[in-house]
Amino acid sequence: CIQAEHRATAIMVNIRMANVNDLIEMQQCNLWCLPENYQMKYYFYHLLSWPQLLWVAEDFDGRIVGYVLAKMEEDESKPPLHGHITSLAVLRTHRKRGIATALMRRSQVEMHQVFAAKFVSLHVRKSNRAAFHLYAETLKYEINDIERGYYADGEDAYDMRCTFGEKEGGKKKDDDVGTLTKAVEKITVA
Repeated sequence: CIQAEHRATAIMVNIRMANVNDLIEMQQCNLWCLPENYQMKYYFYHLLSWPQLLWVAEDFDGRIVGYVLAKMEEDESKPPLHGHITSLAVLRTHRKRGIATALMRRSQVEMHQVFAAKFVSLHVRKSNRAAFHLYAETLKYEINDIERGYYADGEDAYDMRCTFGEKEGGKKKDDDVGTLTKAVEKITVA
């Protein structure tokens, strides 16, 4: 289990792999946080196909306060093998505590270790500055493209990617997956 702690309020959350009993609360979290919503069958599909990639954050009384919904790319005409973050949400009351970072890193470790993914992709609204900062600055994603009118309301999306094992300054980024794994096992946020 991974724990994220916010010192100022000493709120502890447990980061763990999602199970079928979490899906309703994950969907509820999605409805509270995001304009892009999914039918329950989509959550089931992800859980049945890629159970290692779905993670939740639960507070001290077991309530789901965040989740990451991820998958492996199914279109074999789009090599190399890579993962995709379908959805990430953290309740407003639990933001700025490192929870989204811990959820993302945990799912990325599993993509790389279990499925041998070469990179992970995601889409983010151009107007979502907080999410863009998380992806670009904290998690080191890079803009791959801009998809015009990607969202139902017509807003454009950044198509972003984070490559596993990419050379950076002569040293491999995420060279030792064990180091990344240890980093997500316990995250303390100041």
